[in-house]
Amino acid sequence: MNAPHPKIGQKRPAIRQLDEAVVNRIAAGEVVERPASAVKELVENALDAGARRIDVTVADGGKRLIRVVDDGCGMTAEDLPMALARHATSKIDGSDLLDIRSFGFRGEALPSLAAVARLAITSRAEGAEAARIAVSAGRVEPVRPAALARGTVVELEDLFFATPARLKFLRTDRAEMQAISDVMRRLALAQPRVAFCLRDATGGGEGRVILRADAEAGDDAAALRARAARIVGRDFTENAVTVEAEREGLVLRGLAGLPTYSRGAAVEQYLFVNARPVRDKLLIGALKAGYTDLLPSGRHPAAVLFLDVDPERVDVNVHPAKAEVRFREAGVARGLVVTALRHALAEAGHRTSGTIGAAALGAFRPEPAAPGARPPGLPFGPARPSAGAVRAAVSMQAPAPARDGGFAEAPAPFARPVSAAPDAAAQAHPLGAARAQMHGTYIVAQTADGMVIVDQHAAHERLVYERLKRQRAENGIAAQALLIPDVVDLSVPDAALILDHAEALSALGLTVEPFGAGAVVVRETPAILGPVNAEALLRDILDELADAGDSALLEARIDAVLSRMACHGSVRAGRQMLPEEMNALLREIEATPLSGQCNHGRPTWVELKLADIERLFGRT
Repeated sequence: MNAPHPKIGQKRPAIRQLDEAVVNRIAAGEVVERPASAVKELVENALDAGARRIDVTVADGGKRLIRVVDDGCGMTAEDLPMALARHATSKIDGSDLLDIRSFGFRGEALPSLAAVARLAITSRAEGAEAARIAVSAGRVEPVRPAALARGTVVELEDLFFATPARLKFLRTDRAEMQAISDVMRRLALAQPRVAFCLRDATGGGEGRVILRADAEAGDDAAALRARAARIVGRDFTENAVTVEAEREGLVLRGLAGLPTYSRGAAVEQYLFVNARPVRDKLLIGALKAGYTDLLPSGRHPAAVLFLDVDPERVDVNVHPAKAEVRFREAGVARGLVVTALRHALAEAGHRTSGTIGAAALGAFRPEPAAPGARPPGLPFGPARPSAGAVRAAVSMQAPAPARDGGFAEAPAPFARPVSAAPDAAAQAHPLGAARAQMHGTYIVAQTADGMVIVDQHAAHERLVYERLKRQRAENGIAAQALLIPDVVDLSVPDAALILDHAEALSALGLTVEPFGAGAVVVRETPAILGPVNAEALLRDILDELADAGDSALLEARIDAVLSRMACHGSVRAGRQMLPEEMNALLREIEATPLSGQCNHGRPTWVELKLADIERLFGRT
């Protein structure tokens, strides 16, 4: 009980000035977390030097070797010692820390790396001779002449050998290599006009190519789409919509994947602020909000988005690795991303992911050949069907005749065909003309170059849901006055935060007023929600405000009620539809935004191209 406090000694501790080597190692712990951090800093230096081609070679996950070669402006022999000094940089003059237009600006990367590894820099500036300088754990060697055509070569060997404790915390070579590859992919996406190459030289020699991206041509939009196809994948660009929007000086551009092209994790989300790759919480939250009620639970959107803003309106100096930023008008930035995404996805209309059709075709498998069938390898040709097959086909296509000369409706037909052949105009529609109803659930439509299968319930559910949301936007949300207003005790900051958003909450049917210090009174709640626990609702809204700076929770709850209403009011599976009803449903799908997926994020229709179907039957 009477043991002395471990931090309280008999003598007063003296204040010491840490030497430069220790300071550099501490700084390295902030700037260089792992080999991928070193690659990021060195490649960004090359980009700031105006490089048009950057080659990166690593060995053993970057632990043994990281080599970065660029064709940038280079440095002179006099520049090299200064480049290794702390807080020495050519990118800013220190007069204005808000107007930062380069990747690096602190002058910490090279001295930090030199403090924990063996670093060598060979460089040549235009009109000067090449020179080389080497550093080992902070010990600088003299500058020597070297041979180099142009640009700069930075070689980093034995990373963290001077800080073994940090070395022990690195992951496996495979994991570190994956992190380096991710960094290179993000930087390559940020600079489509620059050529990148990443090699793994673990086995010696030049190494195997992990990533290669040649410089893209064309305008900015074409160059970005081509680079995204190379880095993220052609499936993404084929199932993505173009995003272009501007608000109050902020410009958003890029590509956003269709809701039906979603991922099981947030692995295809690439966000950039002034071409700087970031993992900013505000932007990630805005991306998620842009896909509200469009994705199934547990799915994540795919996107490549660039936000361009005046450097004086964004602070990039809030994180040692510059992975996060702080906006002066955070609400404007978030609102721009959410609104632009919703508008771009709505403009896509009924469009759905092309990979769904490919997956459907991939699910088809040829049946095993029956005895006596044509052996494989022989040319395809017309085969004479058996009498039994003809009778089966006739019975499937037409109902059985009744005794009175009419037709008796089958109790549960496999298919309900449409008798009239569609005209060319009907087939010219994106979803074509209805030809049959399968299993009382799926509409089969014929298009000019293929066929479409529509889930009638899922499609109608989205149509009804969008109709309800339009009615809500036009007429507002009815509020239910509480007979006894509900007083909710909160902390003073929480009460002030809720009251700051009182006007927005009132537009959604939730009326909140001040009720003394640290308390608010709830007088009205959205009628559509029925009985509501006001205190629990307010605390949930507060949690979202604290996390994202904005809250869409109340609107999401109202949308969930509308979604349930749409589900119960939609065409049910198993209902037999007339040809006119099926075609009317197809036309409404084509005219309704976001109709490519139902309220739960599942696709509402799948397209199969005739050429792909013919390949299944060997008719090509």
